[in-house]
Amino acid sequence: MKTALSLETLLPPLARVTQRAALMQQPEKACRHLLLVLPAGEAWHDAPELGVVEAVLARRGKTAASLDKQAVTVMAPDGRLSVWLRLDAAKDAFAWHQALRQALKPLLDEHPERLDIAVYGDAGFRTRAAQRAAYVAWLNAAPLPRWKREVAPAPLRRVVVHGVGQVDLAEAAACAQGNTLCRALTLLPPNMLTPSIYRSHLRALAKAEGWVHREYDVKALKKLKAGAFLAVARGSGHDDAAIVRLQYAGAGAQRKANSIALVGKGICFDTGGHNLKPARYMHNMHDDMNGSAVALGILLAASRLKLPLNLEVWLAIAQNHLSPDAYTQNEVVSAIDGTTIEIVHTDAEGRMVLADTLALAARERPAAMLDFATLTGSMAVALGERMSGVISNRDDLLERARTAAHASGERVVAFPMPEDYDEALDSAVADVKQCTLDGEADHILAARFLQRFVGETPWLHMDLSASRCKGGLGAAGSDITGFGVAWGVDWLRTTLSPGA
Repeated sequence: MKTALSLETLLPPLARVTQRAALMQQPEKACRHLLLVLPAGEAWHDAPELGVVEAVLARRGKTAASLDKQAVTVMAPDGRLSVWLRLDAAKDAFAWHQALRQALKPLLDEHPERLDIAVYGDAGFRTRAAQRAAYVAWLNAAPLPRWKREVAPAPLRRVVVHGVGQVDLAEAAACAQGNTLCRALTLLPPNMLTPSIYRSHLRALAKAEGWVHREYDVKALKKLKAGAFLAVARGSGHDDAAIVRLQYAGAGAQRKANSIALVGKGICFDTGGHNLKPARYMHNMHDDMNGSAVALGILLAASRLKLPLNLEVWLAIAQNHLSPDAYTQNEVVSAIDGTTIEIVHTDAEGRMVLADTLALAARERPAAMLDFATLTGSMAVALGERMSGVISNRDDLLERARTAAHASGERVVAFPMPEDYDEALDSAVADVKQCTLDGEADHILAARFLQRFVGETPWLHMDLSASRCKGGLGAAGSDITGFGVAWGVDWLRTTLSPGA
C-alpha cells in the first residue's frame, strides 16, 4: 500500500465561488442543489417557489416557524433538491454552523459538482449568512483521505451564492483550508503518518508556502539535552522523532509586539508505553498528533490571510511505543532547561514532549505562546467531546480565548490552575513528578506541570477534548473536527486588535 500522499490529497483545492448580488427569484436550469437561508421571524415572500415549501409544511402539520428549529428538504417537480433554513440573527456562530451543516448534508450527500446558496433578509444578515454558509460548504465538501476500492465521488467544483455581491470570503476560505489540512493529517493511519513521513510532509508544505523550516532531530536534541522528549522517543526503535520549527513572517509585523509561538503535540501513535493502554483506549491513538495538526492548520490559514504577525510553530513529533528501550516508571530524566522529572506513568507522554518543546520555544521570547494537545482523559471527562478546555497563566489570554470561541463557533471552557495543586506533583527524588496515579484533576495537574517550562512567557494551553466528536461538531461533519483552527485564527486577530 502506498504510504505517501501528495500535498493536493492533504490540501485539496476549494470549490470556486461566484457571487450574484441579485436575490434569487427563480432557480435557473443548472441549479440542481439549492440551499435557501432566510432570517427567522421575518416574512419570506421574496423566496422562489414559496408554494412548494408551504405545501410540504402543511402536509406535515407545521408552519414556517418550524424552520427555525429544523431545515426542511423539498424535491421540486423538475427534480431539483432544495433545503430551506431559517437562522436566528441573535444566535452565535456555533448555532449557525450546526444548523447550516445539518441543512447542507442532504445536498452534499449527493456529491454535486455545483451548489447554489440563496440568502435573504437585510444586507447584514445576507453577508453573515453567505460567509458562514460558504465556510460550512467548503469544509464538508472537501475530499478527505480514504482507502476504499470504490471510485471516489466527484468533488464540489462550484458554489454560486445569490443575494450578495462583493462579500469578503477570504477568512472563510483560509479557515476551511487550515481545518481541512488538520483533519486530513489526523485521519491518516499510523503506517501512513510515521514521524519520518510527517516530517517529509512538513518539508513539502514549508517549501510550497514559503515558511522557514528547521528540524531538531534526535542527534540535535541529545546535544541540547532534551531528556524529557528523548525519553518518550527512544521506545519507538527508530531515530525519526524530531521537534520541527516552522516560521512565517507577515509583512509589516513588529518583531516583539506581533511574535506568537504555536506549539503542538505530535504523537503519531500512542500505545501508552510500558503502562500499555487496553485495546479500547488504544484505538484511534493515531489521533494523538492532532494538536500539531491544529497548530499547522492555524499557520496555513494565517499565511493565506497574510496576517501581519510573526508566527513560530513548534511541533513535537514522536511515537510512544513499548519496547526494551522504552522509558519506564520511576526513571528520573532531565528536561532541556535542567528540570529533573520523576516518571510516574508512561502514558503521560504528551506533557513530556511538550515540556522540552515549550522550553525551546520560550527561549525565543515570543509575546505569547499557545500550545495545543490531546493531552488528558480528565478534560474529556469534564467536558465531553463538544468543547475543549483552556488554561493560562494570564487572565487576559483567557478572556481573548472566550472572545475567539464566540466568534469562531469553537467553544471553550476556561479552567483555573491554582498553585496549591503543585503539592500533588512534589517528588522525593526529583524537581517534579510527571503526574500522579490518582487521575483526579489531571487536566489541571498537567497544566501546572507544563507551566514550569514556559518561564515568564504569557502562555495558554488548549486541551483538545473536542478533537473528535461522533457525527461531527459545529461546522464540521466528520468525526475528526479540526477544532481549534478557526478559533486560533480569531485568537490571532485579537492579538492584532486587542480591544476588539
